[in-house]
Amino acid sequence: MKYMVTLNGKQYEVEVEKGSVSAVAVGDAPAAAAPAPAAAPAPAPAPAPAASAPAAAPAAAAPAGEVIAAPMPGTILDVRCAAGQAFKAGDVLFILEAMKMENEICAPHDGTVTSVSVQKGAAVETGTTLCTM
Repeated sequence: MKYMVTLNGKQYEVEVEKGSVSAVAVGDAPAAAAPAPAAAPAPAPAPAPAASAPAAAPAAAAPAGEVIAAPMPGTILDVRCAAGQAFKAGDVLFILEAMKMENEICAPHDGTVTSVSVQKGAAVETGTTLCTM
């Protein structure tokens, strides 16, 4: 696929093929274009473990249920869920900023939030529990 990109006032035509990347300057003077490093695909969120059977008395330290974990390190910009709140598949539960990009952490399926483990402004690492359902 070919894309037109403007960078620092210069326009470039970028051609991207599976497994390779090349850039060619477009405009007045042709510039020697060094091959750009291939962008790594975004990591897929780790599959969440299957929901366990409801416990008679949930432990305060480790609430029972399916864990929604941070797929990458970053900062929580917004918490859009609360304990006891019902949600549908695809609803946005958290906004996670990573590398100046806002990432929506969505519900994998319908359910109810049993606990929220982070708050707005918290720094999280990959795999940090955000909430349980």
